[in-house]
Amino acid sequence: MEQMEGLCVTACEKCPELVASRSRIVNGVGPEDADLLFLGEAPGAKEDEGGEPFVGRSGSVLDDALREAGLARADVRITNCVRCRPPDNRDPKAEELSNCRGYLAREFELVDPKLVVTLGKVPSQHLLDRSVAITNESGSVVDARLGESSYRVLLSVHPAATLYDRGQREGFFETIARAADLSGLADSSDGQSSLGDF
Repeated sequence: MEQMEGLCVTACEKCPELVASRSRIVNGVGPEDADLLFLGEAPGAKEDEGGEPFVGRSGSVLDDALREAGLARADVRITNCVRCRPPDNRDPKAEELSNCRGYLAREFELVDPKLVVTLGKVPSQHLLDRSVAITNESGSVVDARLGESSYRVLLSVHPAATLYDRGQREGFFETIARAADLSGLADSSDGQSSLGDF
């Protein structure tokens, strides 16, 4: 049985291994008409527990990068390719990505973001349907098709990469600042900088 109401998947039994390992379905969060959408691969333990994408250590890195770009988590939509936690936090299998693709296409269609940012290799490869050397391609803007529509996509390393390799941090923060710029959201935060003048 599968069911999707608006942007939320309320029931799905397509992937037996994921059904067994999840405690809940983790749907995307953020505005339903967000100009900027971040796409991760799958929920981890913290996300499965809290029911929200990117709330663990990598979520903190993403929050910091958003803040530095003049954005708040509430300004953007954050979702995953797969909505259920894979066992032992392994990468989702091709079949699992495929099973969840219709839900993702529907979410993209309803939100209709100006820009999608893929966080890491798995979502980048899933959207582009090709092999991606994410460290080299991070910062690239490409077009990708999902469902009936085409989207502008900015490739990025996963925020967790900055935890294992501090050298990736600056590039990740620059990519998020570029995302704010490309989606038109950077302009809306300009008013903040003039507050110091009073």
